[in-house]
Amino acid sequence: MKPERILLNYKKNKVLYWMILPVITYVCIFNYLPMFGLTMAFQNYSLTGGIFGSKWIWFDNFKDFFQGLYFQRTLNNTLLISFYTLLFAFPAPIIFALMLNEVRHTGFKKIVQTVSYMPHFISMIVVVSLINDFTNSNGVIASIVATLGGTPRSYATDPASFRTVFVISEIWQQIGFNSIIYLAALSGISEELYEAAELDGAGRIAQLFHVTLPGIASTIIIMFILRCGALMTVNFEKILLMYSPATYETADVIQTYVYRIGIIKQKIGYSTAVGLFNSIISLGLIVLANNLSRKYTEVSMF
Repeated sequence: MKPERILLNYKKNKVLYWMILPVITYVCIFNYLPMFGLTMAFQNYSLTGGIFGSKWIWFDNFKDFFQGLYFQRTLNNTLLISFYTLLFAFPAPIIFALMLNEVRHTGFKKIVQTVSYMPHFISMIVVVSLINDFTNSNGVIASIVATLGGTPRSYATDPASFRTVFVISEIWQQIGFNSIIYLAALSGISEELYEAAELDGAGRIAQLFHVTLPGIASTIIIMFILRCGALMTVNFEKILLMYSPATYETADVIQTYVYRIGIIKQKIGYSTAVGLFNSIISLGLIVLANNLSRKYTEVSMF
């Protein structure tokens, strides 16, 4: 674009440019400026030397991570927890929205929506406390298991049960809030399509597969692409609060490892390298998912 046209556009939309300036400033300061700190991933960073005074070791931090004892464990745990969450927690709000869309009693529908939204807004500390209370050896779940003839145990501190507890708690915490976007998409489907399908003899199940799901397919695909980009992040705050050395075997993910190495052990350059590796993989996953979606469904984010 020529400078004259840019200046003309600015004069024409001066108010809009000034309105967006605070947002651009915020993004630059808090999103782009901190990226300069990624240089620490290639340094033997020390707090006394800072970025400009620390020794450059280039890719040694990455080599140490890839050859270290915890690379395989943290990568496997991250991928497995993300896969289980994607497999079970991603379709849960879609199914919930479809079921809620069939409810015709407005009052009951609003009550269900309100109750399902509430867990999302509860403090993570409170959520983890509830999980621990329900899953300990004296909790409700253990009592039910004992009543059914099983052997009660503390499920949240059991390495074999940790992932199951995490995924189920994720579904409980997010199913209502995540269903909002699908309910909004469902409200945009024309009633005339349902009437036409009904005239053609389609029942509720047939309408679901031939009207409802195609009507929200683009929304599902976009949300799936975004979820693929978050596969390497998981909900690490919850894992950090839930796990313990006893469950590191199945609960320790890349981000919790970054926290322990960077904050607790003060290996800042090494932890930055691990975090950068995690971010690059996440970027690759979202680009791959977007390209595959654009190729096979013609729906994409970019």
